[in-house]
Amino acid sequence: MNRLSNIHLYPAVSSLRARFSSLVVVSLLVIVAFVLGGRSLVPSVNAASITHASASSNSASYPIKVFFSRSPESLNDPSAVYAVDRTSPTIAVGTFSIQLLIAGPTLSEQRAGSFTELNTILSGPSKCSAPLPVGGPDFTLTLNMKGPFPQLGTATVKFCRTLSSGGIGADARVSAEINATLKQFANIKKVVILTQDGHCFGDESGKDFCLR
Repeated sequence: MNRLSNIHLYPAVSSLRARFSSLVVVSLLVIVAFVLGGRSLVPSVNAASITHASASSNSASYPIKVFFSRSPESLNDPSAVYAVDRTSPTIAVGTFSIQLLIAGPTLSEQRAGSFTELNTILSGPSKCSAPLPVGGPDFTLTLNMKGPFPQLGTATVKFCRTLSSGGIGADARVSAEINATLKQFANIKKVVILTQDGHCFGDESGKDFCLR
């Protein structure tokens, strides 16, 4: 009986061994395929990242103009301003255009005579709040407001830093630059320019006529 049992047992053991070997082989093949597949995913992830970065770099931009004074014309006529082309990366084109006005003309534009006194009459720290604990904006721009009063089509620029007057001519040129730069936008018909204390810029009378 024992011999008969052993005779039947050998085929069973051989069958189990064959199945086990097959499972091992299949498992190895699966592991190899997984490893190779994992390697092939790396370029795909990088490609996706590159595509995303490319899409971000191709975000919307808006053509705008910034109006500077020019020598000698604006020295004789403070209201004379001249446009240069710029591009805004944000829909807040009014704010961005004034930021570019403060930044001033490029070197090549300066060589052609363009200038602004706005970037020289601002001084001291900003008194406007900022998202970070240091610094703050140079100015705020509020649409459809005449100072503290609502007025459709009027934009109010209020500076957050001290404005040191460069004289009547300089003040008139700065006012002309700001007015022309903002009035290029169809929704802005009138511009009010205020100091950080809320007074009319360039108003030597002290009566704040720009708010009347």
